[in-house]
Amino acid sequence: MSFPFEPFRIKVVEPIKPTTRDERDRLLREAGYNLFHVPADSVSIDLLTDSGTSAMSDAQWAGMMLGDESYAGSKNFYHFEAVARSLFGYRYVMPTHQGRAAEHLLFSTVVKPGMCVPNNIHFDTTRANVEHQEAEAMDLVVREAYDPHRDLPFKGNMDVARLEETIERVGPARIPFVMITITNNSAGGQPVSMANIRATRQVVNRFGIPLLFDACRFAENCFFIREREPEYADRPVRDIARELFSLGDGCLMSAKKDGLVNIGGLLNLNHESWAQAITNMMILVEGFPTYGGLAGRDLEAMARGLEEVLDEDYLRYRIGQVRSLGAMLEDSGVPIVKPVGGHAVYVNAKAFLPHLHQSQFPAQALAVALYRDFGIRTVEIGTVMYGKRDPATQQASYPQLELVRLAIPRRVYTNQHLAFVAEAMRDLYHRRESIGGLVMTYEAPRLRHFTARFEEEVPAGALWPGAGFAAAPLS
Repeated sequence: MSFPFEPFRIKVVEPIKPTTRDERDRLLREAGYNLFHVPADSVSIDLLTDSGTSAMSDAQWAGMMLGDESYAGSKNFYHFEAVARSLFGYRYVMPTHQGRAAEHLLFSTVVKPGMCVPNNIHFDTTRANVEHQEAEAMDLVVREAYDPHRDLPFKGNMDVARLEETIERVGPARIPFVMITITNNSAGGQPVSMANIRATRQVVNRFGIPLLFDACRFAENCFFIREREPEYADRPVRDIARELFSLGDGCLMSAKKDGLVNIGGLLNLNHESWAQAITNMMILVEGFPTYGGLAGRDLEAMARGLEEVLDEDYLRYRIGQVRSLGAMLEDSGVPIVKPVGGHAVYVNAKAFLPHLHQSQFPAQALAVALYRDFGIRTVEIGTVMYGKRDPATQQASYPQLELVRLAIPRRVYTNQHLAFVAEAMRDLYHRRESIGGLVMTYEAPRLRHFTARFEEEVPAGALWPGAGFAAAPLS
């Protein structure tokens, strides 16, 4: 067998409401062709995100019934704190209601205008929170990450030589910390090796710069380390995680991924003055430090989820299921990012729709077509999410990767569901020339992909509305 059967039984089921193509076409028009605006009950298979969409276990649901809703000092906080300290190893444990709240607390406290925050690749909210502080979010992933066809074991790695050059050029005083995202979401869910983390640590040590992790999918990353770095082949994933975090000075996390919960996040640090300043800010915007914007029952579910995610039978199944979808797509000729990552399969929209220029938002167009014809919702990670215009010249620049992410919720869909997804994508690929482009009619100044609106049938040579310039070369 290519992967093991599901290491769980299904106790509760939720019916999927059928919709017609005409209904979905109407919903798309009403949503401005933005799948974030489509009602979830009109989605057959929802692969928009793996964040907060996991199915919780019976133990987590049982823990919800033990919620202590005391304002301060809830017993669930102390359980959560003990689990987090045991796993991550940092002195200060601060719960938040989700990952971007942890980002906001950290960056608004530590990052100042004119600073630079290097990362392998920042994801969307991380980048937006850095830029909101008028600082530069710099991506320093290895260059092979931008080649979807290169099949390398650790395409999420930090380019250590470029990191060192960046620190020397920018100056250590302008870099509050270096961050590594595990796994590297924007590069296709690709893992980072322990050797690369160790090498990054050696560089930042020379300059006295802290190293932090964006640990949303840490368990999946540690499973890849055990698979792909021979010296870790016989090590438990939990021990690998402890060693990984011992190389850092703190981490932030959306627990809605590898915390296996529907809401929750955390920020863990060793830096006392940072932790004190962040705690003061937390009281202002999130809540008392022992609940951090969460109910006691949510803290309990998060504590139990952080334990469950390290179950190696679960991780073997989880990553195997994602790989199976990738193999089905590849066997059908659908161009995907290789190797398949830990939480999602990423379709290469440039290769899927070569007749569309990036100014026509090919990844968004493909995501729209997949929903209209099959009721499958996915998300664009390309020009909508990461494209930019120079405010002075209106010159467009485009990201190197133009992807559609098929993010697999944890413990939610069966393998038959994913076989349907593969068949739908194969069908679209066989008639890909019929898929037209889009034109953006509204964009917000930051995180525009959440609220942008589009129209179909982009005229030849058109770009963003009101741009007033011809198609620019790809950056």
